[in-house]
Amino acid sequence: MDLTKAGAIGYDADSGAKALLVLAHGAGAGQQHPFMVSMARLLSAKGISVVTFDFPYMRERRKIPDRAPVLEEAFRQVIAAAREWAPRLPLFIGGKSMGGRMATHLAAQPLDALDGVVVFGYPLHPPGKPDQPRTAHLPSIAAPILIVQGERDTFGTPDELRPVMKTMPAPVTLHVVAKGDHSLSVRGQKRDDGLAEVADVVVGWVIR
Repeated sequence: MDLTKAGAIGYDADSGAKALLVLAHGAGAGQQHPFMVSMARLLSAKGISVVTFDFPYMRERRKIPDRAPVLEEAFRQVIAAAREWAPRLPLFIGGKSMGGRMATHLAAQPLDALDGVVVFGYPLHPPGKPDQPRTAHLPSIAAPILIVQGERDTFGTPDELRPVMKTMPAPVTLHVVAKGDHSLSVRGQKRDDGLAEVADVVVGWVIR
């Protein structure tokens, strides 16, 4: 399956790609959301080829996300297409919020030749419901993980994440966006300026 048949968009790195990142969207908006487009463009300009896609419910214009197995299978299909699109690049997967959580689900399952996971705003729990953690699968992950979390994230603050990280055998890097919310936005800061700083962190981690 090629990227077009998978409903995916490829952002080829401008100057000699160093890695491939398959990036999944959050629950409320698809691959054309400004966050997704800006991040894909920023990363591709810095040497990381990016593939974005829409989960089935988003393609079908349904508001409620599919259950995890459906999301995971759709993610796997796009990963396969992305491997064909850029077969020689180290593979990273990730996403924003729910998309990042689905990336961690796949990383906790057998997924060959995975070099790492990048999560923008891990949804540790529903807002206001810390007693409903989404953490059971995390200790099963072996690949390195980068979590970029806003300091004011209502889905889980960095302080809430740190004890969870201690339960994970995988190397986990936490980058905190000072005063950032769940979308990594900072009041009074231009969105693209903040995302450019985050993109630099991702590139530095990926090519470490």
